[in-house]
Amino acid sequence: HFGLHDRGAIAPGFKADFMVLDNLEKISIRQVYSRGKLVAENGQCVDFPFSSRNVPRSLGAFHVKPFHVESLEIPVSKGKIRVIEIIPGQIVTRMRIEAPRERHGKVVSDPSRDILKMAVVERHKATGNIGLGFVSGFRLQEGAIASSVAHDAHNLIAVGVEDEDIFVALQEVIRLQGGLVVVSKKKVVAALSLPIAGLMSNQSLEKVSQKIEMLKKIAHELGCGLEDPFMQLSFLALPVIPELKLTDRGLVDVSKFEFVPLFVD
Repeated sequence: HFGLHDRGAIAPGFKADFMVLDNLEKISIRQVYSRGKLVAENGQCVDFPFSSRNVPRSLGAFHVKPFHVESLEIPVSKGKIRVIEIIPGQIVTRMRIEAPRERHGKVVSDPSRDILKMAVVERHKATGNIGLGFVSGFRLQEGAIASSVAHDAHNLIAVGVEDEDIFVALQEVIRLQGGLVVVSKKKVVAALSLPIAGLMSNQSLEKVSQKIEMLKKIAHELGCGLEDPFMQLSFLALPVIPELKLTDRGLVDVSKFEFVPLFVD
């Protein structure tokens, strides 16, 4: 179907990754092949050709049309609103219908009911697309979190209590050219930069692990009850996993594969 005629077999002329073992009871690896080439034998790497990776080509992979905090406002309209309900530890969500909280003619977060504003900002072609919605499950009482890891399009994604905090978090991710950010009282209180395509770090495993644990700790101090809020956040813009997700173009009812409005009559 995809024309990959040199895959799918271990035979001359085919590419494959595989290992040769001495026996199946005590796993002892004799040889390792990658793309059909011997790359290791008896625990030692062997000389083999490899193509260099041009990492700088993946740097600066951000193209976001400038926007202001007012771009995150949602004017009041008739009816109730659709809310994405998180199922902890799962990437599947539910759709809830709730009465909106209104303030000065705008629909805003309602932390007392665990209904928080969510934003997805397009970051690849500077289209200016910003999807806005609401999510339940984070239980943040103040502040915001944002990330450039948002499967599968990996646009910017954020959730928070106040628009100003959400805006500061998104702007910090843009400034870092990718990363995970926690904001409290309009100030960045923790961040991990992900400068390689906005998805990967150029720091050591130990440093990345420490910073991720710090990000989670501070998010928990702000009220978040999810074990890993950034992992949960990263799947809320994936419009192929039921039931309700938010993209830069708006809400998607995945059960129908249709865009749906925020407000329900």
